[in-house]
Amino acid sequence: MTDHYFEHPLVQLHYYKFGSGPKHMFCFHGYGMHGKQFILLEKKLGDQYTFYGFDLFFHKETRLQDQSLDIVRRGITKAALGKLFADFCEVNNIDKFSAIAYSMGSHYATSLVEEIPEHVDELFIAAPSSLKPGRILRFLSSNRVGNKMLERMALSDKGLIGFLAFLKKAKIIDQHTYNTLFKEICSPELRFSFYACASYMRFLDIDPDKFISQLNRHNIRSVFIFGERDKNYPVGIASAYISKINLVKQVVINENHDMINRNFAQVLADILDDH
Repeated sequence: MTDHYFEHPLVQLHYYKFGSGPKHMFCFHGYGMHGKQFILLEKKLGDQYTFYGFDLFFHKETRLQDQSLDIVRRGITKAALGKLFADFCEVNNIDKFSAIAYSMGSHYATSLVEEIPEHVDELFIAAPSSLKPGRILRFLSSNRVGNKMLERMALSDKGLIGFLAFLKKAKIIDQHTYNTLFKEICSPELRFSFYACASYMRFLDIDPDKFISQLNRHNIRSVFIFGERDKNYPVGIASAYISKINLVKQVVINENHDMINRNFAQVLADILDDH
């Protein structure tokens, strides 16, 4: 595995490169993770794909060229995200790529399908939060009042931690979710990253009609993977999509939300073998 930077007017995009296969796979990790999240796929699929594991915005080594609060508030459009990765493809002589994404990363992958479908060969998304983001996250990211509340809480010492405690007390989230989220906001740097991710990505909401149309028009093979014990993004959220997509497969595995593991790698290898 090697690590690299793609210098772009928008961002200094850091990514890891692993595997040596003839096909290209762009990897979009979940919140709080990094570009190495899908490294476990190398053993099973490294002879088929060369993987590009990107550190997504406000994670690890990736930095916006201007990471000021004003730029974060403005957010990024799907068109701008599409141009970033189209430019990446041009510089690296990549005509077609497959995309694999988990949870938060699915917002990136579905946006690329909408904006640059001519470059997308296959789409694999696990725990696809982009299909139906949680109501709380949508309120905090896309609602003007909610986003201002999030900004004030995130930039204070105790506001966001107190809000998280309230959600647990009101039984809106369970103890496991509380513990997971607390680890992501327990320092000022992490709280800013949480606010920045929610705010900057707020325009990456899926357009269902455009997404489905682009998949079908460009014959993009798509696979939606769910954990049968994942309470955050249950299999039912894909029902409105599956029936309208031509080249599609839905897979349910014996996992909870934290599903990117060796079992996942084997499941993905089996899916590709069946193709």
